[in-house]
Formats: sequence, C-alpha cells, structure tokens
Amino acid sequence: MFIDEARIIVKSGQGGSGCVSFRREKFVPKGGPDGGDGGNGGSVIIMADRHLHTLIDFRYHHKYQAARGQHGQGANKQGKSAPDLIIKVPAGTVIRDAETGEIVADFVHDGDNCVIVKGGRGGRGNAAFTTSTNQAPRKWEVGQPGQQKILELELKLLADIGLVGFPNAGKSTLLSRISAAHPKIADYPFTTLEPNLGIVSYKNFQHLVVADIPGLIAGSHQGKGLGHKFLRHIERTLALAFMIEATEPRPEKTFKILFNELKAFSPMLVKKPFIILLTKSDLQDGSVKAVKFKDDFTVISFSAATGENLPAVLDAFFKLMLQANSKNMA
Repeated sequence: MFIDEARIIVKSGQGGSGCVSFRREKFVPKGGPDGGDGGNGGSVIIMADRHLHTLIDFRYHHKYQAARGQHGQGANKQGKSAPDLIIKVPAGTVIRDAETGEIVADFVHDGDNCVIVKGGRGGRGNAAFTTSTNQAPRKWEVGQPGQQKILELELKLLADIGLVGFPNAGKSTLLSRISAAHPKIADYPFTTLEPNLGIVSYKNFQHLVVADIPGLIAGSHQGKGLGHKFLRHIERTLALAFMIEATEPRPEKTFKILFNELKAFSPMLVKKPFIILLTKSDLQDGSVKAVKFKDDFTVISFSAATGENLPAVLDAFFKLMLQANSKNMA
C-alpha cells in the first residue's frame, strides 16, 4: 500500500532535575555541596532513508516521544543525557508544522536530517550555586520540559522521468515493459490509483527511475479526480513524458489540456524538459495520418504491447535525463 500523507505528534524529552546533596564523610563534618546536574532530554530528529518508499508506518504509529534525562546525584554525579530519537522517512518527504503550515524540512537526498524538537536542558544541582557568601546552597533546578509539535508529512516521489497522461493512456503498460515494476494493468480508466516507480536499465550499466503517475483529467489542478494528490508527485521529477493515444482524433488538443493542467498547478512543471509519446501505435490503421504538432517537440510513436520503437523511447528518456541534469547544474 502506497501512503503519501501522514500526521504525527513528536515530543522531545524533559531534562533531568539537579540534585541537592552535601558531602558526608568521616572526619569531614561540614562537607560542601556535591549535588550533580541533571542530564539533557533526548531530541527528536527526522532523517531521510533511501530504503523507505512510503509513509505507511506512520499510519499506525502517530506519537513519538524521546526519553527524559536522568536526575543528578550526590558526589557530583551528573545525570545521563537521554539518546536522541531518530525517525526515518523516505527521501522526498516534506515536513510541515500542522499549526502554522510552515515547512520545517524538505528532504531530497538520502541522509538529510533535521532536529525537529530539541530536548530539554538538565537542571543544575546545588553544587553549581556555591558562592563565596553561600557555602551551603540548597538551591537546585528542575529540568526544562520537552517541546512538542504536530507535523504533517507529505511524500513527493523522486524520479528522473514522470509519465503524464489521461487515464488508460498506457503509462502502466510502458513501465511494466521497460522495468521490473508490476503495476496493475487493465482496459479501463483509473486502473492506477497510486504512483509506481520502476528502475530502467540502459547501455553501459546506466539506469534511470521512471514514475507512473495516476491519470489526470481536465480540472486536475483544481483537485478534480484527486488531481492535487497526483500532481504533486510530478514536482520532483527531472523531466516529463506526455503520453497520448495515437488513435485519438486530436492528439494536439489532448497535449494542450495536459500541458495547461500542469501549468495551472505550478508554472515550474512546464519548464521541465519533456517529450511526447504517442502510445498504442499498433492500433492505428492505414487511414490515420501522421500527427504533427505546431511546435518542434520530440514526438515518438510506439507500442508497448508489440515492443515497436521501445528502444527509441529509452534513448529519448536518457537524452531527457542528461538535458535535465545539465540544466540543473547550470
């Protein structure tokens, strides 16, 4: 099950309290104060882990709390500080403060991490309050309380190429042919309701990650057909492949609708390098004329069912990836 949204509560540990104690030894009737400080409470750290691909764990576990620090002891023994609590999330996770809506962290790479709530500081024992005028202080401090936050986690898939198209355009079939992924495939719209990732091998041991995004419809940028839920997964892809059925009477109009939906959701999406793939070319008859687009776009007609022109699709994908990487480095 692919879960891309979650809401959790995190709380750091309270600091341990300081200790009131006086040195008591034989032949030392008036030993000085020796109360130790309390240990610090544990902080809560969230870290990106490339081995995770979904937020499903947070569906069943909502509350996370770090341990508190130990109290100080006599003989100037400081309380032990509590270990930090590390919560792992998939790379591509955006963390927001649920109360303010502010983005707390945005994890793109494996190992990215952030201290979400810092542990409370340990309180001082009476030994810390000794002065020249007060040789026997009985003052001590309570450890600082931990902090608490309610967080919203949102996962955006990280992929090199995002497959974009209307429902039943052949996105899942293509992914199953060029990778080891096994998305659900059927001859009816909205077969894919969850994004799928596939690793595609290429020449000289190269590879790329392709994302099968669930089908869009007109009005997706307004949330129709779970549009917002699907569109956000396109934001992190390096490049796009618009997939349109070759048998459609006006493929140019379909492309324009898809392009405008992405642009309305985020103008940055249409600035990504892209190609146009005309799918199901095996279903064309001789009467279908060659499709011509007004602009000089890269257009490839192929059939995932027969394998026709699949090598050309892979070549185009890797050219796109190189183009996107060089654009990001510029």
